[in-house]
Amino acid sequence: MKKFLSIVVVALFIAACSSSDDSSDSNGGGNETAFDRGTMLRNIADNIVIPSYEALNTNLEAFVTAKNNFFITTNLANLEALRSAWLTAYKSWQHVEAFNIGEAEQTLYYFQMNTYPVNTTDVENNIASGTYDLTHTNNNDAVGFPALDYMLYGLGDTDASILAKYTATTDGDKYKAYLSDLVNQMKTLTQSVLNDWTATYRDTFIASTANTATSASNKFINDFIFYYEKGLRANKIGIPAGNFSATPLPDRVEAYYNQEVSKELALEALTAVQNIFNGTQFGGSASGESFKTYLISLDRADLATLIINQLNTARGKIQELNANFATQINTDNTKMTEAYDALQAAVVLLKVDMLQAFNVAVDYNDADGD
Repeated sequence: MKKFLSIVVVALFIAACSSSDDSSDSNGGGNETAFDRGTMLRNIADNIVIPSYEALNTNLEAFVTAKNNFFITTNLANLEALRSAWLTAYKSWQHVEAFNIGEAEQTLYYFQMNTYPVNTTDVENNIASGTYDLTHTNNNDAVGFPALDYMLYGLGDTDASILAKYTATTDGDKYKAYLSDLVNQMKTLTQSVLNDWTATYRDTFIASTANTATSASNKFINDFIFYYEKGLRANKIGIPAGNFSATPLPDRVEAYYNQEVSKELALEALTAVQNIFNGTQFGGSASGESFKTYLISLDRADLATLIINQLNTARGKIQELNANFATQINTDNTKMTEAYDALQAAVVLLKVDMLQAFNVAVDYNDADGD
């Protein structure tokens, strides 16, 4: 009888070990959960990613129309309408910048849309020559929203001098041609990425739930954290404030030539980050499966709350800043560095604690020593 019981115990132990091995993932196993990653990815794709791209595409269509009207009648009223369309589209961009996956990753879409600071020498050389390949990597800092920021606000010290650039008999047509090519290229790139999502990539994305380095779920989680750490925390706040240099660099702020919207864009970007984390649909308040609910399913509601609270703290610090970050840096840079510190506090929560909870490995390298 004792021998029989021993055999049973051994058999049960082997079965338990086998079950544990089978359920572990390729990143080392550990966390067991009934959470459905596919449902989370479906919510992200259908309620956040695709609607965000659709909104950007629609706003770029309006931008194209405003640009065409400006060329028909080049006056201050149409310049202001063009500027308004630029800002609306730029705010929409903040909601897709984190999605560096699929065709966006393959075509380096991000670099073509929002590499700043703009290289005004390259812009002016392109305009003067009249021959350029805007898709070439050498032109990444001479295209997209930052280049348009310069074209709409930085060509002169007054609105009259800016308008004069587009109406000059010598090279006014060249400036119009470059402006037109910039806007049209952004519209074409965005339409292509959106088409890829709606035609094929949406289904591929939702089905790629495995816990592997190449799965869409793991790549998207990493892309989200990378964008928060680099695109928001470093690019919008840390680099201009001088956190990575000997002195502050106020000319590195987003929308430098506009002089009024760097704070607005940063807050819009933070809203996008919070919506992704919470699974909140674009343009609405309903929410679905998300990183937050994933953490809750792993009994880490405490971590989800810490992340939510820290992002809200960072929002409060950004809201205290001047509308123009360059002005803020030049008058009281301490507030900029405090906003950076508040954003930085969430990096550890996301990049270390959340990834450990998800059992997902970091797939990118730091470049700023943090």
